[in-house]
Parts: sequence; structure tokens; C-alpha cells
Amino acid sequence: MVLNGYVDADLAGDLDKRKSTTGYVFTFSGTSVSWASKLQKTVALSTAEARYIAVTEASKEMIWLQNFLCELRKEQENSILYSDNQSAIFLAKNPAFHSRTKHIELKYHYIRHLLEKKVLQLMKIRGSENPTDMLTKAVTLEKLKLCMASTGLGT
Repeated sequence: MVLNGYVDADLAGDLDKRKSTTGYVFTFSGTSVSWASKLQKTVALSTAEARYIAVTEASKEMIWLQNFLCELRKEQENSILYSDNQSAIFLAKNPAFHSRTKHIELKYHYIRHLLEKKVLQLMKIRGSENPTDMLTKAVTLEKLKLCMASTGLGT
């Protein structure tokens, strides 16, 4: 059985506070078991930063779900977190210092630790296939049905 996560973020979608929205959904054997859509606590300066923050927040939920499934004695294969942002994936997988990202709060680099310890995998997914669009932006009815079907919420 596999625990998969999908994550996305918009950039400054909150017009008043200019904060970005994180959206994530987790499936276990094809059925949604956890999801959220919430404002980030920090104002992101770029799309890559907003999505990097989202990846870290989703990874924390994934760890909790992995532990919960262990308590239930549900065996899991290697958990995968999917993001459609190559820059966020690159930042997570390459811990070298980057002058353009030195302002990112340290707590958001937690994802690097998880990847180093091989607790989860972070992989790219095409934006058109990412079901978390329904949690971060307005989508058409057709796109909503696709998102729901890919997370086990609809047929």
C-alpha cells in the first residue's frame, strides 16, 4: 500500500495580506485520507518560495500520516510527495547556499532533512495532473472532476 501526497501553492492569493495559499491532499491506496487548504504564515517573495514552503508543510503532514499508519499496522511502501514546481524540488534536493533564497526561514528547510534521511521522496508531477489545483485556485468544473477522480473523491 502506498501513501502519496500532492502539494501546490499560489502566490499572494490573499489580496489583503498578500499571503499565499498552500493546498495538499494525501491518498492511501487511491483514497483521500487527508487534505488542507490554508494561508501560509509567511509572505513569500516568489512562486518558488511559496511552493517550497508548501512542500515543507505537506511533508510534516506526511510524516504524521506515516506514523499513524504504522500505529494501525498498515504496511507502506516508500511515500512520495508530488509537486509541480521544479524550482521548489530543486531547492529541497540541493541544500547548497543560494543567495536568492537566504531569506527563507530555517524551519522551511525541514524537507531537506527528510529527503536526506530517505523518509519520503519528492517527485515532479505535471501541473495539469496535480489534483491540488482545486485547493489553491478557482478551477473549471471539468478540472474539478479530474482532481476529485484522481484523489478518490469522485468517479
